[in-house]
Amino acid sequence: MVVAGRTFGVVGALAAFPRRLAAREVERQGGHLRRGVTRQTAFVVFGRGLLARATEPEIEARFGSETDGGRRILSENGFLRLLGLATPEATPALTRQSLIDQSGLSPRHLDLLSLFDAFEHDREPYSFRDLILARKYAGLIASGAGWSAIARSVHRSGDVASLTALSLHHDGADTIYVRRAEGLSELDGQLLLDVGTSDDQELEDLFAQAEAAEAAGDYDEAAAFYQRCLAIDRTDSVAAFNRANCLRAAGREAEAAHDYARAIKLDPSFVEAWFNLAGLMNERGRMDTARRHLTKAIEGDPGYADAVFNLAKLEFDEGNLAEARRWWLRYLELDQNSEWARTAERGVQFVNLYLLRQSAG
Repeated sequence: MVVAGRTFGVVGALAAFPRRLAAREVERQGGHLRRGVTRQTAFVVFGRGLLARATEPEIEARFGSETDGGRRILSENGFLRLLGLATPEATPALTRQSLIDQSGLSPRHLDLLSLFDAFEHDREPYSFRDLILARKYAGLIASGAGWSAIARSVHRSGDVASLTALSLHHDGADTIYVRRAEGLSELDGQLLLDVGTSDDQELEDLFAQAEAAEAAGDYDEAAAFYQRCLAIDRTDSVAAFNRANCLRAAGREAEAAHDYARAIKLDPSFVEAWFNLAGLMNERGRMDTARRHLTKAIEGDPGYADAVFNLAKLEFDEGNLAEARRWWLRYLELDQNSEWARTAERGVQFVNLYLLRQSAG
């Protein structure tokens, strides 16, 4: 199964499906669902709630960075289809390039609108109804509408396929209208499958506030917001990890260590939590504990270059030169070009020379 053993990260609040039900289904199929993105995230789900709290440039930048990171990007409907909880109604037949050529919609706008399920299909092959929608969206954008205004508006009609029979207009406001016999009206109606709860929305709002406070350097405030997230969802390993980072930045090291441990208890495969806790233990002079935690991080992700480098440095500082050399050589298998690689090369050369002198003496 494609889900088994994979980690899914959610960016923005889900609108089509409650997050906790999605998490339950992912876990049932052998996968893991987290808020945000970590090293082990294979799939990134962009929730439509992101449209309400982020600007177009912010969303485009996040989409670009996750795509460049090699992760598979999913819309909400794409996520549901991957889980086997939804199927497209129409038979798809059109390639992405064919849709672009026939509609006049730019590749960037097609990808972003697909990301927020403005079409029947979230990726190629697309349907003929998707082509009709693409032509309508191209006309709206030509009239000055932003792609995010379209994405926010279209789900007010319920099934986006129903928009193929409507005349869509944009009058300069941040809303798309439909022309009916009685005049212009909004695409009002409930969001598709909007069965979320107040707890879901409160949690998403708190998490967004926590992230904003953390980005602004207000670490105590951010830690308080993350704690409120954990009061609602005690199983959120990412909130525990983020809170630990904030507490550490605020100088509250004992509390930070507790929350790193909490994140690990909730998700033993959370390699960043092992790594950061190792760094905290190293700073406090607990080298044996730091070594164990770094080893755990590497066991969970053998390609975790930062953990490999830090373990090499720890062994060097502790006088375990043969072990330091072994881990520096492993690091050089992962990274040959950075300044850290130059440091690793110098470390290997130093140990080789030292051991040579010892054997000669």
